[in-house]
Amino acid sequence: MALSPDDYHSVDRQEGLQLKNIHAFFKVLSNNFPYLCSMKKKLCLSLMLLCLSTVVPAQQLADYHIVPKPMTLIMDEQSAPCPLASLKRISVDSRNDLQTEATLLADYLRELTGLSLPIVSEKKRSPGCIRLHIDTSLPHPEGYCIQVRKNGIDIAGGTSGGVFYGIQALRKSLPPAPADSILLPTALLSDSPRFSYRGMHLDICRHFFGPEFVKQYLDMMALHGMNTLHWHITDDQGWRIEIKKYPLLTEIGAWRSGTVVGRNTGLYDNQRYGGFFTQDEARDIVRYAADRHITVIPEIDMPGHMTAALAAYPQYGCTGGPYEVVRDWGVFDEILCAGNDSVYTFVNDILDELIDIFPSTYIHLGGDEAPRTRWKECPRCQQRIRDEHLADADGQHGEDHLQGYFIRRIEKHMLERGRKIIGWDELMDCNVDSSATIMSWRGTEGGIAAAERGHDVIMVPTSVAYFDYYQKPESDWSKPLLIGGYVPIEKVYDFEPAPDSLSFSTRRHIIGTQANLWTEYITCKELAEYQLLPRMAALAETQWAAPDAKDYGDFSRRLPQLLRLYGQQGWKYCR
Repeated sequence: MALSPDDYHSVDRQEGLQLKNIHAFFKVLSNNFPYLCSMKKKLCLSLMLLCLSTVVPAQQLADYHIVPKPMTLIMDEQSAPCPLASLKRISVDSRNDLQTEATLLADYLRELTGLSLPIVSEKKRSPGCIRLHIDTSLPHPEGYCIQVRKNGIDIAGGTSGGVFYGIQALRKSLPPAPADSILLPTALLSDSPRFSYRGMHLDICRHFFGPEFVKQYLDMMALHGMNTLHWHITDDQGWRIEIKKYPLLTEIGAWRSGTVVGRNTGLYDNQRYGGFFTQDEARDIVRYAADRHITVIPEIDMPGHMTAALAAYPQYGCTGGPYEVVRDWGVFDEILCAGNDSVYTFVNDILDELIDIFPSTYIHLGGDEAPRTRWKECPRCQQRIRDEHLADADGQHGEDHLQGYFIRRIEKHMLERGRKIIGWDELMDCNVDSSATIMSWRGTEGGIAAAERGHDVIMVPTSVAYFDYYQKPESDWSKPLLIGGYVPIEKVYDFEPAPDSLSFSTRRHIIGTQANLWTEYITCKELAEYQLLPRMAALAETQWAAPDAKDYGDFSRRLPQLLRLYGQQGWKYCR
């Protein structure tokens, strides 16, 4: 029997089919009418539904309710949407150098939708393309503006970085589906980040993660609009960067004889463990990051957390060793000898090689968790305290002032080479130059005090920014073995790095926030992904959005769209 338009619409409602061209459907139907009349209606409908579902994909709308939430989203309900498959090229303004961004956009589209677009250079906008260009009239250099029209998409940025963040916004708006099934509603969306420093930290010392995962980490950061990787590459448990002048740092310091089982149980697996990045590999990471508008800041922690270095060069410790690359987790007494002049040559040589690899304005010197035990017993350190008049004062011992002397001496070397230092909030006890940036990890109070004294500050308090902590409550039996603590995603989202209660002069020195992934208990990439996601999304919105624009309920409704993209990438995440 013949199908009427009413029959078709009934099928459409029941099965969810959406046809590009209903007239084409009825043309097929009429051409096969005699055959169809000989079939039972139910069988006929089933066969047609099977054929149509194979040939004509269901249409899916792009959704601009993304994370971070755009500052401006204006939907044009009156205009027809833009079919993604109707776009034939990526057009780069010939006056701008945006080839890298265009190539990444082409890769994202191919990966998500199967759409393969050529890249062309054009001076003016024309229909049928995704156009990338720089618009210096945008109020923020990292800001973006996306205009979706029925016949094309325009992505503008204040700089190439802004264009890149616009590309990420478009990428997050698209469903992972065939291109010919995707429609983009006509709309205008724009955004710009609240903070200039939007970071993530990665420790590759406690457990080693090689180039493939570090690049994946950078891809995760790029998706979330983050622009700084704080790369922790040396510690007691392993030295992870090649230094050509001191080859034993990697020959000896990059390897430990085993790793503790559990939480410092005294039991060890006795398996040799380690690895390191060559300088060429590190440069490749820097280039990969730069393509994604991410700056890599390396951290060489000093004077503490240096046991792996001392295992390779024991002459730079107070006792002369022997030392062993540490197999446990924690804070250890073996630190650099601040009374030995050759130590400063050793450290400065290392930093000079780092400067050649990493073009970042900042180098992170750590400065945290440096016990004074050895300094109190070391004749050279005690002599240095006397020579530099570092006697007990201001509630601090001479050994405390000795760390200030140590850091200031290294800082002077860095400033002479046009670099600035970042360090943990213990540096506030070291009387460092105001050009030093402080990472406030022991709460926010140290950061506020540093900002009041004119230091730029990055807020990374353990209570919200330590992603090695649990994200499920203690009662949840399914959680993996981790270091401890509890940082649920709600707490990350609600964090306010620069509250209005602070004076304007203090708030302006709080330049951003990051989360830290320490890896004592992060043994594989899947667990790293699980610890990061989806908390990175909550952090990203804090880094981008003004406090009054944030709403956790609204964020929760937007998050599943991002989770689907995690799944498409094959990334594990906490559910």
